Amino acid sequence: MNLRTLKYFVAIADAGSLTAAAEAIAIAQPALSRQMRALEEEMGVPLLQRTARGVRLTQAGVTLYEAAQRMLDEAQRVKRQLAGPAETGSRVVLGVSPTLSRVLVPGLFERCHRTLDEMRLTVREAFTPELLDMLEKGMVDMAIITSMGASAGRPLALHPLVGEPFALASPASMKIDPIISLAELARLPLLMTTLHRTVVERQLQPMGVHLNIHSEIDSVDAIRELVRTGDWCALMPVSMFKEPRHDAAITLTEVSGVQLNRQLMMATRIEATPSTAVAALREIVLAELARLNRMRVFNLGKAPGRTSARSK
Repeated sequence: MNLRTLKYFVAIADAGSLTAAAEAIAIAQPALSRQMRALEEEMGVPLLQRTARGVRLTQAGVTLYEAAQRMLDEAQRVKRQLAGPAETGSRVVLGVSPTLSRVLVPGLFERCHRTLDEMRLTVREAFTPELLDMLEKGMVDMAIITSMGASAGRPLALHPLVGEPFALASPASMKIDPIISLAELARLPLLMTTLHRTVVERQLQPMGVHLNIHSEIDSVDAIRELVRTGDWCALMPVSMFKEPRHDAAITLTEVSGVQLNRQLMMATRIEATPSTAVAALREIVLAELARLNRMRVFNLGKAPGRTSARSK
């Protein structure tokens, strides 16, 4: 077992798919599968459970995942320490999608303040296509994006973070069932952002299903408020409607018969050696996303009990 193998294992666990992980870390899928089989043989227990939708961790896999995160974090900390403290005091610019900033940025600031108080973190909010342009031009040092297609042909490195399902958000007064069929979804007039519509329609195209999109609104806050106070439904990533306290005005409904999701990715420029500050920010982003994932922010389940990022 070595750090590279652990990085591969963590990438698979975060992506929930061997295919997505192989694409992101630029390794052939058969080679990645061999690495995981060798790791399972070395550990003496199954770590991944193969499913029709990808892979998920076994109980032993969860234990190794948590330990691997700690080991990789410690390796990064030592690497920064050896590089010297001066560079971590530089300014770092992070680009974040507006559909993620509300849930991601507060915890990131807490972690930066607690562990790297000398780092000056600046956050720029934009949708994925603009974030990729900003990253390529050097306007941001790192971007958390929500699709991969727009990155084709760019000198960028992608790291899979987590898959997030889409759910139907509706006013509680409409009393929509907790699970609806794809056919029922197709009959509802929906609000969506332009980018999310593109992501979902690409997934539905092979099935010949067409949604009833009433309006495209490229404002996350506006869509959320229209659902909360009006008679509108929206098909959006679940984290958009996860509140620190349960919002009884909005109902989240699972769509059965299809897996509609988006893949969250970390994008950076391809450089021989990333700066110490960017490497430190990467570590903090991964830690905060892992916390949010444990709190079930990126799925339809309820949190097992919320904890502050300060407690980590």
